[in-house]
Amino acid sequence: MLASGTKLPSQTTHTNSSSNGSKFIAKSTGINADGNLMRHNGQVLPMPLGDPHLSIDYEGSFTAPYVILDTDYENFSCIYSCVEFNYGYYADFAFIFSRSPKLSDQYLRRCEAAFKEIGVDVSRFAKTVQGSNCPYDTRNLSKCLFDKM
Repeated sequence: MLASGTKLPSQTTHTNSSSNGSKFIAKSTGINADGNLMRHNGQVLPMPLGDPHLSIDYEGSFTAPYVILDTDYENFSCIYSCVEFNYGYYADFAFIFSRSPKLSDQYLRRCEAAFKEIGVDVSRFAKTVQGSNCPYDTRNLSKCLFDKM
């Protein structure tokens, strides 16, 4: 979840997660459409009051549900979040995460089916560019971008 007005990463997105036993600490890095480095720190933790789902909380944003629609725990996960605010306005977010830059078509189809099953229009999705030109080591990504400045 990103703050209003924040541009989403459009390429070379990399997220490292670690657990402290009660929550996951997430550090996401990417390049936005302007070619600028983006970094966001957040956490994924249990929802309050016994809700079986998780929540995600990134700095500069609001806490939102983090629902895992499908995963095989090794290759991919399909994540969805929907939040109501201002008395009837909704914002939803959908993500397909992969452990490698290239996601197999079978996993992509599984995620698309999971999103369609809950009524999400997958034609709204925008692909984040990944590939051999992306420096996935975030130290190299930062160095590469700051050297260009």
